[in-house]
Amino acid sequence: MAVRILKIVKYVILALILCVILYLGYVMIDYNRIADHQVLEVSGQAKGETLQRQKVYTAVTQNCGFGAYTPEFTFFMDGGRESWGKSRESVISCIDQAGKTAASFEPDFVLFQEVDTDSTRSYHVNQLQQLSEFFPEHAWDFAVNYHSAFLLYPFTQPHGASNSGILTFSGTAIDHAERRKLEISNSFSRFLDLDRCYSVSHIPVEDGKELVLYNVHLSAYGGSDAIRTSQMSMLLQDMRSEYAAGNYCVCGGDFNHDFTGDSTIVLGGEKITDFGWAQPFPRDLLPEGIVQCIAYDDEELIPTCRNCDIPYQKGNPVFVVDGFLVSENVRVHQLNNIDTGFVFSDHNPVVMKFSLQ
Repeated sequence: MAVRILKIVKYVILALILCVILYLGYVMIDYNRIADHQVLEVSGQAKGETLQRQKVYTAVTQNCGFGAYTPEFTFFMDGGRESWGKSRESVISCIDQAGKTAASFEPDFVLFQEVDTDSTRSYHVNQLQQLSEFFPEHAWDFAVNYHSAFLLYPFTQPHGASNSGILTFSGTAIDHAERRKLEISNSFSRFLDLDRCYSVSHIPVEDGKELVLYNVHLSAYGGSDAIRTSQMSMLLQDMRSEYAAGNYCVCGGDFNHDFTGDSTIVLGGEKITDFGWAQPFPRDLLPEGIVQCIAYDDEELIPTCRNCDIPYQKGNPVFVVDGFLVSENVRVHQLNNIDTGFVFSDHNPVVMKFSLQ
């Protein structure tokens, strides 16, 4: 009898090992990265055909957090517990609030990050379609930056399969757009991290030049100093090349860096807090002609991101990771981080008014 039980236990263990091997094989075989310079389809109908010099335009950047981040939401990769949004209804509500908030600024350009189109974690809500309803007179392009196999971790609530990306709206026609592939970690963490990229939208200007609009979401998880430097250097040199060609550059999004370089200290009451991933923005990499936009109109520094290891309440660790970069031929008239209380996302929007010189 004892021998028979041992055999059964042995077969069960072998079966479990086989299942693990087959699953890891599935994840690795399914894994692939999108090639560089992918041409993005431009959809929607914009009101304007060309941009005007000296006219003031409004741009908004907002990380939507795939509709999951209500104030009580904590994320497993930040040391929290949850992996999915609270419910399908909650996800729809959060995305609605993100869209309404961005639309309230009557923007000419909107840069969204973490927009799910068909993901387990967000109950397969098509957030791209949902957000496009707020901007019916804008053209748009979408770049996929997360397309994972079904992930069984965390075991209590598997993250599942994900299809997500960065979404750019323009009130003026987008002539063409492309997706640029960024370097990421080669370790096992790449299966959990995004297929990092940025999108580049080319918008005609009346003087025959272009506004080159960048939408970015750089690495946090699985990043290293070398990868962060590689990603930032590629982006900045791309912008520098466009500026050297006489074009106007505006780059916005989630940089996953302490954007001001000291926001964790300023917003933490002068207490030094090291989150590992929120490293200071590398200003030494800024090439000639590219400017970081940190001259805020707000009387006090307003955070754009919260750490998601615990539910949010005022006084929790917060910092600035979202913002804009521009070329020197772009004049910034107004710059504000908007305090939403993190009610619909773990990120606050940033609004910038600018003109082409």
